[in-house]
Amino acid sequence: MLLLISPDSVEEAVDCAKAAEYLDIVDVKKPDEGSLGANFPWVIREIREAVPAGKPVSATVGDVPYKPGTVAQAALGAVVSGATYIKVGLYGCTTPDQGIEVMRAVVRAVKDYCPEALVVASGYADAHRVGCVNPLALPDIAARSGVDAAMLDTAIKDGTRLFDHVPPEVCAEFVGLAHASGLLAALAGSVKQADLATLTRIGTDIVGVRGAVCEGGDRNAGRIQPHLVAAFRAEMDRHAREFAAGVTLAG
Repeated sequence: MLLLISPDSVEEAVDCAKAAEYLDIVDVKKPDEGSLGANFPWVIREIREAVPAGKPVSATVGDVPYKPGTVAQAALGAVVSGATYIKVGLYGCTTPDQGIEVMRAVVRAVKDYCPEALVVASGYADAHRVGCVNPLALPDIAARSGVDAAMLDTAIKDGTRLFDHVPPEVCAEFVGLAHASGLLAALAGSVKQADLATLTRIGTDIVGVRGAVCEGGDRNAGRIQPHLVAAFRAEMDRHAREFAAGVTLAG
């Protein structure tokens, strides 16, 4: 399981760079513009320069509307600015067909510029609260549009969490559907250390966190702390070892 950490400024990215050995992907977003709020192109560039060259940078394109052309241009801006993972939140798509249309446009824009870049279609565990596509539709949308990964996050950051809206058994179904289509499966949404055993067991490929590694556990007022990143990674590694040992014993 890969660890994705989301700084919201160049200063926080520097803190991530100090903990680079403990994380796998530095994710650029702007939380005050939404769950997957897009940051400025120059911030993406500066964060790309601030973190080690071998550490991938991802960037959110936003909680996007159903406007394929607009979203494709935004996605191209993110990859031109240095991101190698491009995340699109299908906030304004109310049907799978709309989601596919948006993501196909994004894939073409991104891959024409950088074939090695990875495109992530993101939906929302609390989709029922904002009227967008059902979470379990995401793997099929992702597969049919040619993206590389399907992701679930939460749209409304009000203290509720991923498992409050999509229980572990449904998350397991999401991961299974993604894997069946050859996609990576990413999960986020106020994930805590206590969730790691479940996330490991269901086969999550990428776990995204912010609040869990911020001062006071506060994703908005707190700042990312390198020692909290290290502690989160240590707990991830512990669960990975225990799960592997359990599988070996069962075999």
